[in-house]
Amino acid sequence: MPQPAGFPAVFRGLAAAFRSLFAVADIECGPMRLLIVEDSEELSELLAKGLQKAGYDSDVLQTLADARIAIAGARYAAVILDLGLPDGDGLTLLRELRQRKDPVPILVLTARSGIGDRVGGLRAGADDYLVKPFAFDELIARLEALLRRPGQMLGRSLGLANLTFDTESREVFIDGKPQTLSAREIAVLELLLRRVNSVVSKKLVEDQIFGLGGDLASNAIEVYIHRLRKQLSERGAKVVIRTVRGVGYLISEEK
Repeated sequence: MPQPAGFPAVFRGLAAAFRSLFAVADIECGPMRLLIVEDSEELSELLAKGLQKAGYDSDVLQTLADARIAIAGARYAAVILDLGLPDGDGLTLLRELRQRKDPVPILVLTARSGIGDRVGGLRAGADDYLVKPFAFDELIARLEALLRRPGQMLGRSLGLANLTFDTESREVFIDGKPQTLSAREIAVLELLLRRVNSVVSKKLVEDQIFGLGGDLASNAIEVYIHRLRKQLSERGAKVVIRTVRGVGYLISEEK
């Protein structure tokens, strides 16, 4: 995937290493990717680990500059944004996103606890505002509430024809019978099912499944699509995954 000019070299190198690992080992990976913008390494690490346990992957950055690059080059399910960052106020990024009509859900996570701070954050475009210190269960609950809103990508049960996917248990059913698929096959299937009869761009699949930066084998996405298409066909799913050349992929009911 091409990277924006100025993409942090260290981050690029780490991302490349992880992508290389993921290409070899099909390890467990949640499909919805979040961006954490938090300058405290200790807190951001705790957030990333806790969110992973709750079923979310995340990219972690510490500055506004890096966050701008990341958001320009990838699509996130939501952003968790600190306000007191080394190179400026997180509200600046928030206003920029809203001014250009970017609808990504943003949960502000900050030590600024005054009523004026809360009102200012919400008026700047935050979808929610949580003050530090906080209970992690509350953070997850607020995040889930944001992602359940109309127009977002989450929902408990997704279905098409005789195929059903439970987003919480991460189980796939065909004609009510559970099916075994790899973590990445499930992740791709979820993205497609959230946009039935609509084209899902190849870049979105790359961003959501593999994250930021790094070198991704040119045919990696095609490989997962081929595997998924074959698995569903052999198991009797009455759905079709079509390749829209030069654009992406579309799932629809079999005619």
